[in-house]
Amino acid sequence: MEIKPIRNQADYESALRRIETLWSASIGTPDGDELDVLVTLTEAYEREHFPIDQPDPIEAIKFRLEQTGKDFHALIGVIGQRTRVYEVMRGARPLSLNMIRNLHRKLEIPAEVLIQSPRKPARRASRKNVHSRRSPGRSA
Repeated sequence: MEIKPIRNQADYESALRRIETLWSASIGTPDGDELDVLVTLTEAYEREHFPIDQPDPIEAIKFRLEQTGKDFHALIGVIGQRTRVYEVMRGARPLSLNMIRNLHRKLEIPAEVLIQSPRKPARRASRKNVHSRRSPGRSA
């Protein structure tokens, strides 16, 4: 068993190939021990080089509702009344600390996901700006 640090993409790919050959190794055997060490090394490399961003809080709420077969009505009483739920889910109102606590406790959404600022959707050009340009040759 020759194990070395994973420092670059070539080392990473080599470790993945070796993991694939060791995948069915029994626990407590030399091959099983090598597999455990290689998996730990590749996970560390992946965390550093292929980080996964936390989901947007509103998208996380939508996903959890979908997972549990619920709709926005399930948020009434968790976030607030129907109007408040609508405002939060369309991004017009931020989550309050109390809402975050309730969502974490009742829907089991990780608090670290909910406390992030929601990502703002790309703004579209307003109608006024698009249609206010005059055509060439036309007078006011």
